[in-house]
Amino acid sequence: MPIRESQTEAAIHALLLSFGLNPDDPELAATPARVAGFWAERTAGYEVDLAAELQALPGELAPVPVILEHIPFVSTCEHHLAPFQGTATVGYIPGEGGTVGLSKLVRVVQAFAWRLQVQERMTRQIFDALELHLRPAAWGVKLTAEHTCMSHRGVKTPEVPVTTMLLGGEWLKNPPKVFL
Repeated sequence: MPIRESQTEAAIHALLLSFGLNPDDPELAATPARVAGFWAERTAGYEVDLAAELQALPGELAPVPVILEHIPFVSTCEHHLAPFQGTATVGYIPGEGGTVGLSKLVRVVQAFAWRLQVQERMTRQIFDALELHLRPAAWGVKLTAEHTCMSHRGVKTPEVPVTTMLLGGEWLKNPPKVFL
């Protein structure tokens, strides 16, 4: 779902007018186009083909746990259009779906981060994508993020991390320490 940049530019032009600003002033004239480009990047995750990203590597690989920690991400709160950022820990024990390249796990996190989001749904989407495409014996997703919709408005409380986590398969009973 690519954004319609011309409509976005018109909306930003109108927003600047609503602020009582002149969008044609030299310092603001390029703002609508810059903002449209920014939002095109911030919403690029809607276009990612997760099945293609999570293709198994060829050959037989030992079914050992694969865990990536501290994957940085930036997303956008769908309620306020304000950024939230944090890190993801994503892991699995390969099952019948095989093993994927390490960068593919990062791309899955990015695909869901680059959408209008809430952290709880993003955690579930990554978790479900791993289950659907990898069919792992065990898997887990943990996101920890700070939300500017909470630190810059409302309660104005910065540096309060929010953690969401889901575990599946064998890790429901015996999760690795990184998921505790």
